[in-house]
Amino acid sequence: METLKRTKVKELLKTEPGKQVQAKGWVRTKRGNKQVKFIALNDGSTINNIQIVANTGDFDDSIIKGITTGASICVTGKLVPSIGSGQAVEILAEELTVYGECNPMTYPLQKKDTSLEYLRTVAHMRLRTNTFGAVLRIRNAMAFAIHKYFNEKGFIYLHTPLITESDAEGAGDMFQVTTLDLNHIPMHNGKPDFSKDFFGKKTCLTVSGQLEGELGATAVGEIYTFGPTFRAENSNTPRHLAEFWMIEPEMAFYDIEDDMELAEDFIKSLVRYALENCMDDIKFLNEKYDGSLIERLESVTETGFQRVTYTEGIRILEESKEKFEFPVHWGIDLQSEHERYLVEKHFGKPVILTDFPKEIKAFYMKQNEDGKTVRGMDVLFPKIGEIIGGSERESSLEKLETRIDELGMSRKNLEWYIDTRRFGTVPHSGFGLGFERLLLFVTGMSNIRDVIPFPRTPRNAEF
Repeated sequence: METLKRTKVKELLKTEPGKQVQAKGWVRTKRGNKQVKFIALNDGSTINNIQIVANTGDFDDSIIKGITTGASICVTGKLVPSIGSGQAVEILAEELTVYGECNPMTYPLQKKDTSLEYLRTVAHMRLRTNTFGAVLRIRNAMAFAIHKYFNEKGFIYLHTPLITESDAEGAGDMFQVTTLDLNHIPMHNGKPDFSKDFFGKKTCLTVSGQLEGELGATAVGEIYTFGPTFRAENSNTPRHLAEFWMIEPEMAFYDIEDDMELAEDFIKSLVRYALENCMDDIKFLNEKYDGSLIERLESVTETGFQRVTYTEGIRILEESKEKFEFPVHWGIDLQSEHERYLVEKHFGKPVILTDFPKEIKAFYMKQNEDGKTVRGMDVLFPKIGEIIGGSERESSLEKLETRIDELGMSRKNLEWYIDTRRFGTVPHSGFGLGFERLLLFVTGMSNIRDVIPFPRTPRNAEF
């Protein structure tokens, strides 16, 4: 006789009744009376549980007692039509095995307090909850959708280094990488002697793969990166992480208009994929956390993004009756409150803001003819603010070198980058999408720490 193999809960819920089946998973709840127990089983394949009906007389008392919330079990039995509401089928248990018991007195998820704040204190266990199961499945689907999108457009997936000596953003908030003995740091002229370090120079964890991405774009045309990036910024806010994931496409022969068109099409495609493939999880999050989530996601896929210059955006903000925490004037780096006003209150749709003052943007952005602004573009979303940042890159060797000198940047670490303008320079553009920012929008969660499995924030680097 052929050994019965496990079927995932997601598939069981779509299976016609009448078959002998086996399921394995974790107990969500157990209820019932002395004669019969109703066990809700979940294996992580779906937000939905499958109900197990166990007649207590068919099993040892120790088995029934060992089935508590959080315990892992195996059930074999017949898939039958469900008498109760909420599911089409259920399993009439014939065999039950407890793999791992779970003490209900000490199990962290047994507590009445299941707030997101409490769950962050038991972050090693929170992935087992319905909420984080939904977030993880959506995160997985979005990662797949990103690779699918670029693969279908012929982009090359480029792996850029995590260890680098260049600060792509120029902010200086980088984590240093060293093998030097911190108790006996070699010194030279009063400064650490990095020639004795592993790489023979000072190195850090990357803040962006963009600069290396440009090397790929000027070799094979269109590339994208998708990997972890790091910022040593001491920010304890719902929108910042010290370790997060970035998607950064770079495209040769794209101008700023091409860049904006790709960014809009890309993010609409991702949201559309989520609606088509993650609806059970999105419905759960819509009901539990954000009642307007589905409506907001659908509206993004159906609406053309509003394009407006930074200068026009500042005028709108200045003429509004809104009392902002941060005063508005031309030349400021817009805050989330300003971005969300433009998106949510003024235009009522996503906005692509363009042509920023060059003083508030990175050295590599292409300068406009006015000498004051650059061809940058930020995509602004409801509830999030900036979700994508990009630009046409400066392709002129002379202008790039002048800008580097104006900012007092060291040329020593950038000669390899400048070479792309010396040898066969082309118009090119790119942008960066913060993966966790995207997930905030798609899940409706309000804190970025709740859309990454293991958040890294100031003074928090557990497990």
